Amino acid sequence: MPTSGRWWPVSSGPVLVTRGLTAGYGGPPIIQDISIEATPGRVTAIVGPNGAGKSTLLRTITGVIRPQQGQVLLDGEDVTGLAPEQLIRKGIAYVPQVQNVFPTLTVHENLEMGGYTRTSGLRERIDQLYAMFPDLQAARKRPARTLSGGQRNMLAMARGLMVDPSVLLLDEPSTGLSPRFIAAVWERIRLVCSTGVAVVVVEQNTRQTLAQAAWAYVMVLGKNRLDGPGPDLLRDEEVVNLYVGRLT
Repeated sequence: MPTSGRWWPVSSGPVLVTRGLTAGYGGPPIIQDISIEATPGRVTAIVGPNGAGKSTLLRTITGVIRPQQGQVLLDGEDVTGLAPEQLIRKGIAYVPQVQNVFPTLTVHENLEMGGYTRTSGLRERIDQLYAMFPDLQAARKRPARTLSGGQRNMLAMARGLMVDPSVLLLDEPSTGLSPRFIAAVWERIRLVCSTGVAVVVVEQNTRQTLAQAAWAYVMVLGKNRLDGPGPDLLRDEEVVNLYVGRLT
């Protein structure tokens, strides 16, 4: 599969939509009037500087934070304000930047924990994910704390996929990784997309992320500043001068 450029398949309409989301932590809103769409089989990127509200947006979508205004739609159903466990059952998986695996459990036990909502097919799903993430199969008996940063991020991604989500939200999956592991993480993200999952990636590694994204949103101070096809934004003079140079 190509590693850059317009590799994504033609997709149907959006599976995840937010309309005018405004949310915060009890004080002034951190995000204001945020509207995004994510479609099956494609990467949707959300980029921007620290403090832009990117992670707050993901927490609002996944029910960790209740929005002050706006809607979250999943396959056309209004799921605004549902609890995180309800959203998991409906098909939204969220992989936070930190504390995303159980360090004392083995790789295999982490995957079993990720499938706690499944009523059947647990072993088959784990086998599918071992095929998608062969490094995890080789390390299946190791405690998660002994894995490298890249391996832990892949384990976190695989745990999220245990529920067969239609949408996978990834918060800074390449942070702190070497270039080799960044490339490996993106290879797995592309593989996940090829199965029809809509992947939403929050990142500060702007060049890499925009190059991979079918569509991208640039957030600044809690608001959408720009959006468009990721590779096109990389060639946009305003984006390069104002954002890419200082975010990369």
